Amino acid sequence: MNSLIGQFDISDDRIKQIVADTINGADDGELFLEYSESEALMFDNGRLKTANFNTDQGFGLRAVAGEASGYAHSSDLSEASLLRAADAVSTVKGGYSGTLAAAPARTNRHLYGDENPIPSPSFEVKAKLLQEIDAWLRAEDPRVRQVSASLAASWQHVEIVRADGQVVRDIRPLVRINVSVVVGNGDRQESGSYGMGGRKAFGDFLVEDSWKHAAKEALRQALVNLEAIPAPAGTFDIVLSSGWPGVMLHEAVGHGLEGDFNRKKTSAFAGLLGQQVAAKGVSVVDDGTMPERRGSLTVDDEGTPSARNVLIEDGRLVGYMQDRQNARLMGMKATGNGRREGYAHQPMPRMTNTYMTAGDMEPEEIIASVKNGIYAVSFGGGQVDITSGKFVFGCTEAYMIENGKVTQPIKGAMLIGNGPDAMHRVSMVGNDMKLDTGIGMCGKAGQGVPVGVGQPHLRMNQMTVGGTRV
Repeated sequence: MNSLIGQFDISDDRIKQIVADTINGADDGELFLEYSESEALMFDNGRLKTANFNTDQGFGLRAVAGEASGYAHSSDLSEASLLRAADAVSTVKGGYSGTLAAAPARTNRHLYGDENPIPSPSFEVKAKLLQEIDAWLRAEDPRVRQVSASLAASWQHVEIVRADGQVVRDIRPLVRINVSVVVGNGDRQESGSYGMGGRKAFGDFLVEDSWKHAAKEALRQALVNLEAIPAPAGTFDIVLSSGWPGVMLHEAVGHGLEGDFNRKKTSAFAGLLGQQVAAKGVSVVDDGTMPERRGSLTVDDEGTPSARNVLIEDGRLVGYMQDRQNARLMGMKATGNGRREGYAHQPMPRMTNTYMTAGDMEPEEIIASVKNGIYAVSFGGGQVDITSGKFVFGCTEAYMIENGKVTQPIKGAMLIGNGPDAMHRVSMVGNDMKLDTGIGMCGKAGQGVPVGVGQPHLRMNQMTVGGTRV
């Protein structure tokens, strides 16, 4: 891919001069350039329902003055458009005299090459594969009533131009495959789903063993739910499975450790650095450096190299996730967590791949330790209040634990709690830390970015469960 700066109708030097003039007198800022391609196919109810391909490009220009920022964006890569943006952005500096922050450190690491995952395989091959998944599931079990299968891919090229003329580039591929199944028995219907993906080409995901694994898992979950009884309500010891259940950690704890919420003291974790915020043995990391993971980036959207950041260590709060603005205002270092959805959005502190590290317990030991509890294998939607830390999460696959044995599947279980309190209720941490299969998407302030989550098996003592059976 050619330089995005070169897509303007003016020289690189002229662009850098406009950026420098715009940011001069402010504390920070950058020109963010983006070119992206995306493709999505959805096969639903026996036919190809949607097929989309899109390209987009544009820039966002920002100047940061104290707690304020001026931002303007456009899809028009012209001098006239850039100058109009500069005029608008410069108003944030009115009467302000700042000291320009040092540029981010450079990195020679490149997580991804230039390969674009969209062209291969061809559109026809992808559509045929989705049809094959549908046909295979319907032939596999007569209780299958509906199948939805989708493929999505994107390829993003970004360039970040700083006031000193430094230019940082990053290439970001992303693919995902999802299968959802509805099964029925008489008047009762239940669903199951499975997804996988990452920052790589489609190859590994579209081989027969791989897509059949996804289809079988979706069908298995749906059939488990078809036999499930209503979940009980009350207080129970909970065992969380490894992998995707880390989404609860992401929501109930991760967001509360983002710099902006803590600087503004709207997080339940504000002011607690150095204090015990979780049980001993609980350590939480945000790591944007792992190749091919959904949340991994060479650099964040301000040009800061991604990093492995320890947030909670043996139960003690040791760090926050920071973009450049909040890090500067809090007297801390930027951690490579300044992320944005695209050129039309400003960066803010966001997670990358957030997970709890492994402990030393066997998963079987953890389950066997519970006399009367619930085994939560997978979660669906949830809600979290950052200020109070309160959360509610719905289980999409869960079972009763009776006398140390996993027994009857249950449906409708809602896990209810408070993030900081829940972390103190962790009494056993498994040795089987696993990341999710590459499906995470995180929303914040109207912006969505891909993320990863993970954890080992966990036991949490005496959590509140909402259900329909008392």
